[in-house]
Amino acid sequence: MLPNTGKLAGCTLFITGASRGIGKAIALKAAKDGANIVIAAKTAETHPTLPGTIYTAAAEIEAAGGKALPCIVNVREEQQIINAVEKAVQTFGGIDILVNNASAISLTGTLETETKKVNLMMEVNVRGTYLTSKTCLPYLKKSRNPHILNLSPPMNLNPLWFKNHCAYTISKYGMSMCVLGMAEEFKGEVAVNALWPKTAIHTAAMDMLGGAGIEKQCRKTDIIADAAYCILTKPKTFTGNFIIDEDLLREEGVKDFDAYAIVPGHPLMPDFFLDLEGNTTDIKQEIYGRERTVGSQQEGPSGAKASSPVAETFGIIQGAISEEFVRATQGVYQFELSGDDGGTWYIDLKTKSGSAGFGKPPVTADVVMSMSSTDFVKMFTGKLKPTMAFMSGKLRIKGNMALAIKLEKMLTKLNSKL
Repeated sequence: MLPNTGKLAGCTLFITGASRGIGKAIALKAAKDGANIVIAAKTAETHPTLPGTIYTAAAEIEAAGGKALPCIVNVREEQQIINAVEKAVQTFGGIDILVNNASAISLTGTLETETKKVNLMMEVNVRGTYLTSKTCLPYLKKSRNPHILNLSPPMNLNPLWFKNHCAYTISKYGMSMCVLGMAEEFKGEVAVNALWPKTAIHTAAMDMLGGAGIEKQCRKTDIIADAAYCILTKPKTFTGNFIIDEDLLREEGVKDFDAYAIVPGHPLMPDFFLDLEGNTTDIKQEIYGRERTVGSQQEGPSGAKASSPVAETFGIIQGAISEEFVRATQGVYQFELSGDDGGTWYIDLKTKSGSAGFGKPPVTADVVMSMSSTDFVKMFTGKLKPTMAFMSGKLRIKGNMALAIKLEKMLTKLNSKL
């Protein structure tokens, strides 16, 4: 963990969405230095399913050593932003740091995304970030070391990040474009940077997206708080950067990343928008586009007709399985596919030399995955990441989640042999 240095003592931070999650974690980290925190968030009364309010967050911040100003702010309402900024200046004498953390998410395709969800994401993520920055900037410019930090990703134009949730991607990249533009516009006056996690972070939103057990694959909000603290204590010449939490902390000398894990040693889920090393999206060809001659009555794995993309896929997987894969994976995967070529299929990477085919596996499956046959082929040809399929609802998983995560590494190895 990154130790506090006291550099934020007396500084005033205006943090949107600071009543819980990442926003509150950043606030508590700064509070340990004795900073002033403006909690600009919507939740004033206890929510039936979400923890924390602006007032409970204020109590935690003051207990940690900071001063707190809870303000009811929906960033979709410009006047609420203006009122909170004016109150912050009256209370603390100015604003030194703005953290645009408030965000809305809907991992749905274009036809499935209701207009009200589109409006919510655009108004909170893009418009809210823009208006809050605009309102704070006149006061930030008066600070000795002013910063704006947006919780938004590096802009990755890989179509994968658009195809499954186009509206959400546009809205998050809108926040990132604010960084690009404002960093240049206010160069020498205000530092403007973006911060994004390398792995999934355990928040209430992640619980809703991933369901029970997802926290085991996540890191604590502490890693974002430490990375944000590092950025916000740098000089204002450090600007226009798109920073990944783990990468920055490694540069700062942090070595024990297990300290940030909810379950140390457990496999971690990668976050959105990052093409990590070994990502299956690097694969350019679809299996059913490979140069293979398949007769209409040719037998596929376990007797299935090899005249379809799914049967073709399992045929190639069967041919690529080796004892090395079996030793490294030690898992049995059962696939319940819907649509064309639907039914039960399996990959056995535990028994003897392994096998793949139609029907139930020879032994009880460790993981059962349900999805459409079309998405299955996309997943095994690098067109759809398993983690993305899972988080967007295209893939449902029952059983051993650690082995399910191993599937992604297995896909990379299998495709490298094809």
